[in-house]
Amino acid sequence: MRTVRLPDSLHATAKTLAKQEHVSINQLISTAVAEKISALMTEDYLEARAKRGKRRDFMAILAKVPDAEPVEHDKL
Repeated sequence: MRTVRLPDSLHATAKTLAKQEHVSINQLISTAVAEKISALMTEDYLEARAKRGKRRDFMAILAKVPDAEPVEHDKL
């Protein structure tokens, strides 16, 4: 376990939110950090996958999509 220093205003907000969520401040902060780490790692993963992509392959897959009007609930 490590100690993390937070500005008073951030700590007060975290305390309020933790109370609303019926969790400890530690649990709230752990979850928030885990979510942020997950988002950053996902961004890195998607960027790496995009670099491996080939336009030719994308166009081949896109060519398989039927040329049809969208169903009513999908129209803008």
